[in-house]
Amino acid sequence: MFAYPRDLRSLALGALTAIPLLFLAGAGQAQQNVDVELVLAVDVSLSMSPGEMEIQRRGYASALTDDSVIGAIEAGRHGRIAIAYFEWAGDFSQRLVVPWTVIASAEDAAHVADMLEINPPRSARRTSISGAMNFAADLFAESSYSGERRIVDISGDGPNNQGAPVEEAQGRLIEAGITINGLPLMTDAGATSTYDVENLDQYYTECVIGGVGAFMIPVNDWSQFPEAVRRKLVMEIAGYTPSPRELPVINVQAQASTDCLIGEKMWQDRIWRWRDDPTVGPSIP
Repeated sequence: MFAYPRDLRSLALGALTAIPLLFLAGAGQAQQNVDVELVLAVDVSLSMSPGEMEIQRRGYASALTDDSVIGAIEAGRHGRIAIAYFEWAGDFSQRLVVPWTVIASAEDAAHVADMLEINPPRSARRTSISGAMNFAADLFAESSYSGERRIVDISGDGPNNQGAPVEEAQGRLIEAGITINGLPLMTDAGATSTYDVENLDQYYTECVIGGVGAFMIPVNDWSQFPEAVRRKLVMEIAGYTPSPRELPVINVQAQASTDCLIGEKMWQDRIWRWRDDPTVGPSIP
């Protein structure tokens, strides 16, 4: 049996060992640089009517193709962003509508807007903001882009009531260097429930948003939604952090005044009352 000399065997082993390293280096170089990796997480829980879900889809499609948003993208260092869009409800109810896609021009934005028109949104039970955060974290982990900033936008009309506590998921995103911005929907046109909370904007400020430059824009009426989304996208893409005077935000206090487990407690209270009185029913948005 032929045996390689010791020095040749060492050389061969060294070459084989280097192959995985070269492969990993090539994979890293394959990542495309973008100004922002942006995940849009949109609430489609049962409290949202079909019309309201359509307003959200149309609002994002309109905002993404707006001249001010395109201008903000083109003015960036790289002149492009990477975007993903998913709809969420319960802990395991996430539907990816737009996978990671680059927007570098008005034509790219129009393509994404068309993707939002293909399949209508579908509602689902429960409200798990933490589940949406965890799904967003997975999207960032799978991204083939390298963004100077990574941001997840979470819109919703109620507190977390399923899955892990929202602060735990929030903390993991912040630790990974991901900023969480919010769009609390405080409209009264949709279905109301015993799980609605007052001052949802404060809940979002103290329990949901976080990270470098985090902010939220409350929506008090559906007519405000398209403009709120447009303004939010422009600021995120441009890397601009608004001051409290510019946006109706609530300053984070040294000690939170909002119970970040309020949604879970309301759910548990509903369950216990249902056990005592079956006519109450446990169904929630």
